[in-house]
Amino acid sequence: MAPSSVVLTIEKPSNFSLVEITGSKTSMFPEKEKAASPKQFTWVLLLKVHRALACLSWLATGAWTVFVAAKKRLALSEIKEEEPTNRGRLYRFIRAFVFISIVALFMEVIAHFKKWNLNLIQPLEVQGLVQWSYMAWLSFRVDYIAPLVLILSKFCIVLFLIQSLDRLFLCFGCFWIKHKKLKPEMDADAYDIEDGSSFPMVLVQIPMCNEKEVYAQSISAVCQLDWPRERLLIQVLDDSDDENVQLLIKNEVSSWNQKGVNIIYRHRFVRTGYKAGNLKSAMACDYVKDYEFVAIFDADFQPNPDFLKQTIPHFKGNPEVGLVQARWSFVNKDENLLTRLQNINLCFHFEVEQQVNGLFLEFFGFNGTAGVWRIKALEESGGWLERTTVEDMDIAVRAHLHGWKFIFLNDVKVPCELPESYQAYKKQQHRWHSGPMQLFRLCLPAIVTSKMGIWKKANLIFLFFLLRKLILPFYSFTLFCIILPLTMFIPEAELPVWVICYIPIFMSLLNILPAPKSFPFLVPYLLFENTMSVTKFNAMVSGLFQLGSAYEWVVTKKTGRSSESDLLAMAEKESKSSNQEKIQRRLSESGLEMLSKVKEQKAPHLKKKKRNRLYRKELALAFLLLTASARSLLSAHGVHFYFLLFQGLSFLVVGLDLIGEQMS
Repeated sequence: MAPSSVVLTIEKPSNFSLVEITGSKTSMFPEKEKAASPKQFTWVLLLKVHRALACLSWLATGAWTVFVAAKKRLALSEIKEEEPTNRGRLYRFIRAFVFISIVALFMEVIAHFKKWNLNLIQPLEVQGLVQWSYMAWLSFRVDYIAPLVLILSKFCIVLFLIQSLDRLFLCFGCFWIKHKKLKPEMDADAYDIEDGSSFPMVLVQIPMCNEKEVYAQSISAVCQLDWPRERLLIQVLDDSDDENVQLLIKNEVSSWNQKGVNIIYRHRFVRTGYKAGNLKSAMACDYVKDYEFVAIFDADFQPNPDFLKQTIPHFKGNPEVGLVQARWSFVNKDENLLTRLQNINLCFHFEVEQQVNGLFLEFFGFNGTAGVWRIKALEESGGWLERTTVEDMDIAVRAHLHGWKFIFLNDVKVPCELPESYQAYKKQQHRWHSGPMQLFRLCLPAIVTSKMGIWKKANLIFLFFLLRKLILPFYSFTLFCIILPLTMFIPEAELPVWVICYIPIFMSLLNILPAPKSFPFLVPYLLFENTMSVTKFNAMVSGLFQLGSAYEWVVTKKTGRSSESDLLAMAEKESKSSNQEKIQRRLSESGLEMLSKVKEQKAPHLKKKKRNRLYRKELALAFLLLTASARSLLSAHGVHFYFLLFQGLSFLVVGLDLIGEQMS
């Protein structure tokens, strides 16, 4: 059948038009199929403009809200308490970088939209002050700045690769241990269970200072250690300056003493030397000479009842062993994002670093708690010294120089608590990274002149101190927080993608392997570690050059999270006053939940209003990185832009104290 055809002719005085419609399914309403009229096109444009204006209005409202919130935060924050005057140099340095970067970004934006090119512009064709300034900046950048930045970046990349190789070898060592199922062996029948006199005399020390939140559960856990009571003495070493806390601790010690536990309370009126002075004072007691071993637990540590039976037998038949160190576990590792990220770091530290060094080198840094020392090793090494804020690492290095060997037990875990606020974590990390640099200055002559082998000296100097305590925070801060944003304005020294993306992600994957459940936090962990490099770098410089902040000792704030080991005694005491169900010690989480409910019902009025703080260095670096990300967006850098953007946002989150819990 031939297709139908309709011819329509419209005649007018001036012209005519012919429309031919061909097809078997001709529309009965041709007026609905005609092209959009100019009026409709105008309405479409107006609709798009309206949507664009609404989006801009939403962005402006959001920006204004953030500005008002930041202004209010600035007015209410406690910056002066967080930033003493002797710590302002790094902040001023970063602030100068931010100012220069903003000026450079302003010029780059103008150059981008005007399409200026130094190679296409002749000196006589320069028009305007801004264009002349831009050309002068390009010439100065190519001739003077770029070579220096290029040299520094190559130096940091070499350090980065060396440190990555060290971490890779540690992981290979850990895989070998897992594959061969290697672990320290002990004599299971070292002591006669029926004969209490066959057990050695053990001294247990609990140093604390104003530990109101955790003193009871720590004392409770230690008093329940499964060891003959006549062979065990517990010292509660209280440095508290709060009389109410002193009275509470005294009453707790007295209650356990009445139950037959051999426990004594010691208090110093003058807190000289902090924890080292406290331990030194306790070891000076006359009765200490009757004891062979000393176990040390910080106030938030709650050992299981069989802790001593899992550690002390490792000394049997090994007279050269001076220290047996247990691993930490964390009762609040899933409390918030900050504790999850800390758990990743510390799991790698214990399972990889300390396990590998303990098994192959028989040396690692003492963690200051959850360890058992042979008292003879302490005495021969010079005892506790008050010269640094890392007295635990100090005594470990001196004992290693005297030939004592260390054993790390990855299977023996002691529950403790992670800092839940960024302020507490930052102060802890400052002490942990400034102290080793102090100790390095003090111990270097003794290491060089010691009689131990060259390999052990090299391990102490280059691996233990320089590579893992100095080089790591130096290159991490310099490379990713200074050089990388700087290269966005100096493209001649641009960092390759494998430096800022591939290798860091691979190293982060290795770090997460000991805590596989933390895999979803891979990217936040990588960004957070770079964010913490500011604190670690500042602490490293402070300790290396003996600045005032290197001698600060701030007790890490605790919240009083409980573990399984102390539930029985504490919950029984709470249930008497609140008629709650008695909590039995077991391997479930229900006991922890019930105990927390008891505490919440008992003291609801003790809750205080908490507020965020501001951290100036982190905020300054956030603006620097976000400025650099805006510059990389103009150049379409891709990976560089995304890294700078998310790293800048992570600095902003931390600088506004939006990670972890806030402190009152």
